[in-house]
Amino acid sequence: MTEGPRTGAPRDVPAPRPVPAPPAAEESPLLRAGRAVADAVAGLAGTAAGRSAAGGLRDVVGAVAGAVTAAFSGAAGTSTPPQAGGGTGEARNPGALLGDLLAAAVPRLPIRDAATLRAAHPGASDEEIADALVERAARLTSGIGAATGGLSAAHWFAPPSLLAVPLELGAETVLVAAVEVVLIGELHELHGRRAPGDATARAQAYLAGWSEQRAVPGAGAGAAGLGSLLGTAGLRALRRRLTRRLAGSAPSAAPLLLGAALSSRVNRRATESLARRVLGDLRTPPP
Repeated sequence: MTEGPRTGAPRDVPAPRPVPAPPAAEESPLLRAGRAVADAVAGLAGTAAGRSAAGGLRDVVGAVAGAVTAAFSGAAGTSTPPQAGGGTGEARNPGALLGDLLAAAVPRLPIRDAATLRAAHPGASDEEIADALVERAARLTSGIGAATGGLSAAHWFAPPSLLAVPLELGAETVLVAAVEVVLIGELHELHGRRAPGDATARAQAYLAGWSEQRAVPGAGAGAAGLGSLLGTAGLRALRRRLTRRLAGSAPSAAPLLLGAALSSRVNRRATESLARRVLGDLRTPPP
C-alpha cells in the first residue's frame, strides 16, 4: 500500500530552546579567603590599588574569620592535598588552617620576573635591586605587625572585642608569610634561579622554601625537581612553621602601644633574617 502526498498544513514546530549552561562551581570559602590574602598583599606591595597596612589587615581578618568558621563547620574546601594520617583534630588546628589558607593564596601572589624587576629599578644593579626588595618586604611586615598591635591594643579599651584578637594574629601571620613568599620568589627570579614548573608549581616551591627558610633546592636547573611541589612533608613543615610564627605574634596582643612596637620590630628582624639566609643560598653557585 502506497501513501499519497500529504496535503495537510505544516505543523508549527517551536524553535529549539537553548540548553542552559551548568552553573559554575561556587568558589569555596577557603579559596575566597586565599584570594583576599593575595589581593591584600598586592595592595600593600603597590601592585594594586594602594591601601594601608591596617586597611589590608582588616580585609584579611574578615577573610580569615570566614575561612575558619567554614572550616570548623565542614564547609570549606581545600586546594592542597590532605596531610597523610592527619586526623580531624590535626586538620583543624590553627597551623593547619592557616597553612591551607596560605597555600590557597600563593598561586595568586604578585611575584614579578627579573625583567619586570629591572624595569622597575632602572639603572640599579641586581645587588641594589635585591637590597630594595628586602627593604620593601621588611617595611611591609613591620607595618603589618604595627597595625595588628594597634588594633589589638584598642581592644583593651573595649574588653568584649578581645575575642577578635586571635583572628587578627592569624591574619597577621598569613599576611606576613605571604609578603615573605613574594620576597623569596622575586629574589629567585632576580638571581636567575626560577623554580621549575608552571606558575602554580613555582609558587608552591617558593612556599616550601619559606617553610624551610631557605632557597628552593634545584631552582634554575630546568629539572622537574621535587621542590616544585608542596607535598605531604612540605605541608607538615609549613604547618609547623605557621604555628611557630603564630606563637611569635603574641607580642601584638600586649596592651597599649607596646604590642605595636614589639610586633613591628619582631617582624622586621624575622624578614631580614629570612632574606639573609635565602640570599646566601642564591649567591652560592648551584652544584
